[in-house]
Amino acid sequence: MHKSADLQEIVDEIAARLGASATLEDRSFRLLAYGAQHGAIDTVRQESILRRRATGEVRDYFERYGIAGADGPVRIPADAELQVLARVCWPLRHRGVTYGYLWLLDSGELGDAPLHAVAPLVARAAAVLAQEARSRQDIGRGLLGLFSPDPEERAEAAIEVPGPVAAVAVRESDERVAALWTLPRGVLARAGSPVALLAPAHLAGEVAQTLQSAYGTAAGIGGARNDPGEAWLSWREARHALRIAEHFPRHAPVARWEDLGVHRLLARLGPSDLRELAAETAALDGELAHTVEAYLDHGGHAQKTAAELGIHRQTLYYRLGKAERLTHKDLSDGDDRLAVHLGLKAARLSGQDAR
Repeated sequence: MHKSADLQEIVDEIAARLGASATLEDRSFRLLAYGAQHGAIDTVRQESILRRRATGEVRDYFERYGIAGADGPVRIPADAELQVLARVCWPLRHRGVTYGYLWLLDSGELGDAPLHAVAPLVARAAAVLAQEARSRQDIGRGLLGLFSPDPEERAEAAIEVPGPVAAVAVRESDERVAALWTLPRGVLARAGSPVALLAPAHLAGEVAQTLQSAYGTAAGIGGARNDPGEAWLSWREARHALRIAEHFPRHAPVARWEDLGVHRLLARLGPSDLRELAAETAALDGELAHTVEAYLDHGGHAQKTAAELGIHRQTLYYRLGKAERLTHKDLSDGDDRLAVHLGLKAARLSGQDAR
């Protein structure tokens, strides 16, 4: 994805010309390239190279100096508490948009003239990142074609990605916006309802957590596929998993398809099938439905259920008896218990849950 060789070449040349340690990061402070070490090194540079990105505390310190909107180099003083050496941050801006940052450790010898001399290299690095961002946007537009169940539409998408991959579905938010372009390399993204992503399988969890936190909503992760041509199956699973995450707190806020057990079957059911199952428990109000579901979730263990609900066991037995009378079901009978349990779960998914 990133033109790593081009960026590495640029960083090496800048470091050699200035005689300074240099690193290049994208705008989410994820390391993309770094040059040979010159002189002292601080904890921030070590962590950036070893962990591939800076800590949140350090990012907050740097952003305090207005680097996101600066048009040229920004000098940042040392901070003993954060173990930060003085450095120069040069935002990589192209046509008014910041795509990343060049960092230069400054021992006090980086004057304006040497910095001015490497300005063309900085501009070149910004252009490379801008081109890569545009390329990702173009690919994102074809992502839904890759996720289509129609073989012809998938063929027309003409997107080639290495496997194994996993799809991620994230519920969008009216109040928040996530910077999809800052996701790790190799991740394809398309805004929509829900937000669609295709990631290397080993990054799917990280990507889902990142975007779920950014939007403050929920996310679902489909099963991994070694063959990217089957990504559409993973996308279908991701959307099902998202539904489960949105309706069942136990699986929120990020649900993985392979962890959902019987909920996978429920998620595959259409509206009419869910309504039919939910009808088994339509007579239960919110409190009774919650009590019975907790009881069945605990496998009929009264003590655990009462403790979770914060009620006396006699109160629990009273509610269970009332539920049996209303549903005409015997909760000591296996088939009746299964019907009630599935009915309560289906009511959640179909929007008929009184809770």
